[in-house]
Amino acid sequence: MHIHILGICGTFMGGLAALAREAGHTVTGCDAGVYPPMSDQLRALGIELIEGFDADQLRLQPDIYVVGNVVSRARLANGSPKFPLMEAILDAGLPYTSGPQWLSEHILQGRHVIALAGTHGKTTTTAMTSWILEYAGLQPGFLVGGVPLNFGVSARLGAGRPFVIEADEYDTAFFDKRSKFVHYRPRTAVLNNLEFDHADIFDDLASIERQFHHLVRTVPGAGVHGSGRVIVNGLEESLARVLHAGCWSEVRSFGAAVSDFTATGPANDFDVQQQGQTVGHVNWELSGVHNQLNALAAIAAAEHLGVAPALAAQALGSFENVKRRMEVRGTVPSGQGDAPGHITVYDDFAHHPTAIRTTLDGLRQILKPGERILAVFEPRSNTMKLGTMKALLPWSLASADLSFCHSAGLGWDAVGALEPLGDKAVVSDQLDDLVKLVTQAARAGDHIVCMSNGGFGGVHTKLLQSLQNK
Repeated sequence: MHIHILGICGTFMGGLAALAREAGHTVTGCDAGVYPPMSDQLRALGIELIEGFDADQLRLQPDIYVVGNVVSRARLANGSPKFPLMEAILDAGLPYTSGPQWLSEHILQGRHVIALAGTHGKTTTTAMTSWILEYAGLQPGFLVGGVPLNFGVSARLGAGRPFVIEADEYDTAFFDKRSKFVHYRPRTAVLNNLEFDHADIFDDLASIERQFHHLVRTVPGAGVHGSGRVIVNGLEESLARVLHAGCWSEVRSFGAAVSDFTATGPANDFDVQQQGQTVGHVNWELSGVHNQLNALAAIAAAEHLGVAPALAAQALGSFENVKRRMEVRGTVPSGQGDAPGHITVYDDFAHHPTAIRTTLDGLRQILKPGERILAVFEPRSNTMKLGTMKALLPWSLASADLSFCHSAGLGWDAVGALEPLGDKAVVSDQLDDLVKLVTQAARAGDHIVCMSNGGFGGVHTKLLQSLQNK
């Protein structure tokens, strides 16, 4: 089969392209931003990439067009379509489908699908679960919205029956407004957490809960005629409401004091309990209670496939996390009087206020006395750009000693939103100016955490160069 992917350079669609190529299909694709590293990865797989969405791509004559959710029926100021290729496909009556639908029909059929959903931690928990199953010899396939460092790739078919997939609640395509995850038909579904997000497509939390319940509806039942499992974070009231709306599968909980899977001890060195009995121990480099909860979810998911929690916990001891999850981008020696040391620069994907807070809290727990956190962030997601959660920013940044906000492109007042932080917050709409301000403030022992769901203008490299010059 020849598939042509519209929006191929997105994280999900790029992973789908890699899986399709590995499965023996001919794959071509187009996007508005064909640039490294995704372009290099795809071309290395023998995938032809085309810049833009021009209608002349119909000449490729694929068997089907796979449409990413970046594509819309939008028109430019001059009235011409933003995606002329899509208009040509519709006009010619050619076959097309969404990425999640194609994946479901051509990759996931016959597999034991483990789908990991939640507002936060999807990528990390998907990577953890994949690594546990790999460590246990089950050779899973996976599709992760990032690059797990244990594997070095974001997607693979795998030789075993399990397939682990990051289950996103964002909509499927312009012609299918259901969440992506309803297409995956998991046998094991993890509901990691649930908060309001994606204000560009959801009106309120209840509308997201409804989509999560649609996912629950697709999981096989429990007992003699079924073997489905729903794994739920017992700390989340929103998820309790989701299950209260109806659940037909075996349920396992984690996180709360009375749960099937719990943890005792600090987040980087803890015992795992299953129904009150210690069944494993995790000692690793990760920090934060959020990662401890992610670990419990992954252990519970792997246990459904027969992996003993003790072995799963042992596997997590060699888990190397995911790119852009508190990834150290570099350190700069800094000697100031009697206080020599290093300044460390991190890259992190956190962009929702809760994710920012848990990331910074986790780092704070492992720092030595006197070491500071400098938070550098841009409100770049659609939800943050709309200003829906601006009031939560001071709360999310409470663990930082200083906060630096890049405010370019916002339709709301970042200075006013961060006013409760007083002189601990700095705002600039010029990235180079922000880099200078961070450099001036930095001192030995500081940890500079750059947080964005985009490239952030290469701020990490700019900061490291500026600090080195200083």
